[in-house]
Amino acid sequence: MKLQTYSTVKRRTWLQSGNNKRLKFQNKMTSTFTMLRVFPVQKHQPVNCSHQQLSPEERRLLDSIAWPETPRLPVPISLKTTSDPAHSTFTILPVRAGGQWHVGDELEALIQIGDFHGRPKHFGGDFLVARLHDQTLGAGVAGRVVDHLNGYYTAVFPLLWEGQAQVEVTLVHPSEAITVLHRLNMEHPDRVEFKSLFRSGSVSETMVCNICLPQNQPLCNYTDLHTGEPWFCYKPRNLNCETRITLNQQNVFCHWFSVWFSGTTQTTFTSQMFVFIFLSGQPEVKSSTVKPEPAGYYYQGAWRALGGTTVHQFINASAISQCLTDKVVHMFGDSTMRQWFEHLSRVLPDLKVFNLHSSMQCGPFMAVDTARNILVKFHCHAPPIRSYTVSSIKLSYVANALDWLDGGSNTVVVFSIWAHFGTYPVEVYLRRLQSIRKAVQRLLDRAPDTLVVIRTGNLKALTLDVALSNSDWYSLQRDKVLRDMFKGLNVHLVDAWDMVLAHHLPHDLHPPPPIIKNMIDVLLSYICPPKNG
Repeated sequence: MKLQTYSTVKRRTWLQSGNNKRLKFQNKMTSTFTMLRVFPVQKHQPVNCSHQQLSPEERRLLDSIAWPETPRLPVPISLKTTSDPAHSTFTILPVRAGGQWHVGDELEALIQIGDFHGRPKHFGGDFLVARLHDQTLGAGVAGRVVDHLNGYYTAVFPLLWEGQAQVEVTLVHPSEAITVLHRLNMEHPDRVEFKSLFRSGSVSETMVCNICLPQNQPLCNYTDLHTGEPWFCYKPRNLNCETRITLNQQNVFCHWFSVWFSGTTQTTFTSQMFVFIFLSGQPEVKSSTVKPEPAGYYYQGAWRALGGTTVHQFINASAISQCLTDKVVHMFGDSTMRQWFEHLSRVLPDLKVFNLHSSMQCGPFMAVDTARNILVKFHCHAPPIRSYTVSSIKLSYVANALDWLDGGSNTVVVFSIWAHFGTYPVEVYLRRLQSIRKAVQRLLDRAPDTLVVIRTGNLKALTLDVALSNSDWYSLQRDKVLRDMFKGLNVHLVDAWDMVLAHHLPHDLHPPPPIIKNMIDVLLSYICPPKNG
């Protein structure tokens, strides 16, 4: 494995206020990104994740997230032909009549991508994200990036507060890297290795497990009888399949691939573009023409929703406890949901966590405030789950757990399922969501006043291993499927994607406390909507 780092240049664009409206460009800031070349060291067995044919609805969902195709790549891939921030340009489109921006306007920026030779690219497919923010005001909003499929992109931002704002556009992956990421999931979905311990008396064996395994050895089939969710382990030589004891993650492999992979870390190539916004009407503008509209924005560090319920700030433990009185909160999912359980148990001194001698990552966990009749529970979702050793009998599918709930006005169901599906074809994630959607529908049919809240995925810091196994591009694809899958159901979203993208703090798989606090405020606002909401 060979790792190299290259310096690139950020372009800084300033827009002056007052009578001087000229654009000034300065090339001062530097950044870095990572290029990886991985050499093959062993032949890898092909695997198959196709356990059933796609339905028309599944095909529609997959077509809806289709990514622009990159022209056939040369072998080996030349770094010089990939997207280069230093040779990409950023242009502010003309301001509205009168030469000023006002609250309620939209700001558009045109981005042209060039390669390392300085030549404009003539096809799309680069993965860009954008935000407009001002750290002094504690303000920020996610932008929407439109790919024109010809090397040009438009970043569009609603202007939602008075004062100055700073535009930041980030190249997460060049289009060539997206091609590689797509290929990895189709050809190597087992690059995260899971193992189970099998034991009977003094005899024990450890075997590889996964959703997708090469069909060259006898398998133990642990497909869930109710949901149909597949899971397999290689059959032990001397033990039967019923002797499985534990599951854990072993390794993440990236040494099978012979590719150039540029831009594995997020590279901010246009930054520090300041605009001055003048007050015109109310700051809480909900008629922005951005399509799709951002979920909300930060102002003075607090998240304000655009549409939907009004977000109330629960500023102390008393306000949170009052909201949760007589409530049972069921939390299911991954570690990003466990964060919410940990946050509530930390900020509520009267919410006592029971020691159930559970796995520190997967749970189950339970916390109770007997005086206020509050019960909060967490349980991780079933495989694939990347964790330390966990008992196999405690791995429960969310759909099955939902079918055990009575539901009702005092029941809150919250789940977050996304982070552990990045290495698989999106069909695997789609089918997991289908089983959960059916269970949510059954729950709402028998108890319509049950509150169901879904936490979306979010951007994260992309190290080399993370980029290959859990890239933000994988998360984006699954985020789109999640939103589409639950349309039409009486469920609510906590838009973690926009809440992380819009905030000034660095992206993190586990967002820092200020963001988590705002997410909990959104959740509590669904549970206890403000009287004027």
